[in-house]
Amino acid sequence: MKILVINGPNLNMLGIREPGIYGSETYEDLTRVITDAAVGRGVDVEIFQHNHEGVIVDKIQSALGKFDGIVINPAAYTHTSVAILDALKAVSIPAVEVHISDVSAREEFRQISYVRLACIDTFAGFGFDGYVMAMDRLITHLKN
Repeated sequence: MKILVINGPNLNMLGIREPGIYGSETYEDLTRVITDAAVGRGVDVEIFQHNHEGVIVDKIQSALGKFDGIVINPAAYTHTSVAILDALKAVSIPAVEVHISDVSAREEFRQISYVRLACIDTFAGFGFDGYVMAMDRLITHLKN
């Protein structure tokens, strides 16, 4: 089983960016958590991060025929990107949305998630553990 983990803008700044919201752990710490969880589950994982919407769309499109599932934290693009939504719908690869913070308890504009419309589930507010939860949800979905 192959899972693609996509991270959107500013997640490369974890540990620096708003530690009161996102914590003090770094992006490298996040990749370690994801990789360790994948190894423990016997899953192949590729982790990708980019700050540009079009590059994320290209990555989703390139996943067709190569990955069984997608874990996606589109970050700020969650609330603005119909293009990322359309890319997920186009490839029809099962996807799970994840957010480190509890976006439902934050600013009003963060209540909107276009990406969620193409996802089988969402995990928000669980920190880095949300990525592991998302992988587990995908694994269960793909086995059934």
